Amino acid sequence: MQPNKSPISTDNQQSSYLFPFILITSLFFLWGFAHNLDPILIPHLKKSFTLSTVQATLVDSAVFIAYFLMALPAGFIMKKFGYKIGIITGLLLFAFGAFLFIPAANTQQYIFFLIALFIIACGLTILETAANPYASLLGDPSKATQRLNLAQSFNGLAAAMAPVIGARIILTKGYSDKELTAMTETVRKIALASEASSVKLPYFILGATLLIIAVIFAFTKLPSIKNEEHIVMSKSVFHALKHKHLAWGVTAQFFYVGAQVSVFSLFILFATKSAGLDQVKAADYLGACGIAFLIGRFLGTFLMQFIKPPTLLAIYASINIVLCIVAWQAHGMITVYAVIGICFFMSIMFPTIFSLGIQDLKGDTEFGSSLIIMSIVGGAIIPRFFAYAGDITNNIQTGYIVPLISFVVILLFGYKGYKVKV
Repeated sequence: MQPNKSPISTDNQQSSYLFPFILITSLFFLWGFAHNLDPILIPHLKKSFTLSTVQATLVDSAVFIAYFLMALPAGFIMKKFGYKIGIITGLLLFAFGAFLFIPAANTQQYIFFLIALFIIACGLTILETAANPYASLLGDPSKATQRLNLAQSFNGLAAAMAPVIGARIILTKGYSDKELTAMTETVRKIALASEASSVKLPYFILGATLLIIAVIFAFTKLPSIKNEEHIVMSKSVFHALKHKHLAWGVTAQFFYVGAQVSVFSLFILFATKSAGLDQVKAADYLGACGIAFLIGRFLGTFLMQFIKPPTLLAIYASINIVLCIVAWQAHGMITVYAVIGICFFMSIMFPTIFSLGIQDLKGDTEFGSSLIIMSIVGGAIIPRFFAYAGDITNNIQTGYIVPLISFVVILLFGYKGYKVKV
């Protein structure tokens, strides 16, 4: 039997992968930054449009429904036009959605913000469908999970930076509830309109940056991923789903993304209630969550040299089950520290589940990647259960029952679901 070969075909050796890998890694940072502005948008738009918690989580729904709808079309784009065209298409859609925040703020319509976020997410879906498998395949197959975790570490860097920067641009220009109550209806509408307009600058800068990155990709020659000899390309999604470990990976990723979005997106609302923090201070602690997430990614990548990725995944999921109980039952700052711990231990989960889920799919890799990206729709569904639990009990901490269940599913995937069955 011949040893596995990297599916990358290029004239140069591993050194030729460095610049393409850096470019691909920049994408992980960019979509991480966009996603981690959402927890700032949720309390901001909740206040600006006088929304319930469930209504505010439509921000997440708009984003993650796009993943469900666009994942398969993204896979077809990869198969027909290749990864480079897919990446450029994703960047342009991402930029278009970011620029739409300007007319959304001008029109003062919540639905317009949701449409802009949906278009951004369509671009992100294409980017993630392309970048995740490309990063894992860009080199030695035996180090695919470590390589993907390294690239995803810069997603963690964005998770640390976006809340801190976003809070100071978006949240600090707001009026207090007491000030708003004292205003007349007309003045209040003008004040809230002014608050909503604070999103224009960060999203304009983001859109302009994306256009520059798209131009760089257009003029950069990327190593091509070619089908290995004797491998039959998949003809349908259903054929890909015959791989049991892929089906497990899709399920685990659904629950993981739902848990992550619940933790990050509702953190500011959670911390203001459980620990009595103000919104800006809570956003700083959300930045600490991002730093913990970042450190966890780098440390997890290192530990995978000594601990098998599925074993480490199961260990981290077990720890997070305990931390969810603390976040649910405790009071005060210990709940905030517990959630920071959750962020640390869930740091390796997305790339590890992704890499294990598409392992040995061969000709089914593109569709398998699309299916796992499609499962990101969990971010649209599970946070709403979190919010419902909080609204029904009038205690947002109760919502941590939901990520607790999610981590149980991930534990089962890391224990046995990941195994490739021939």
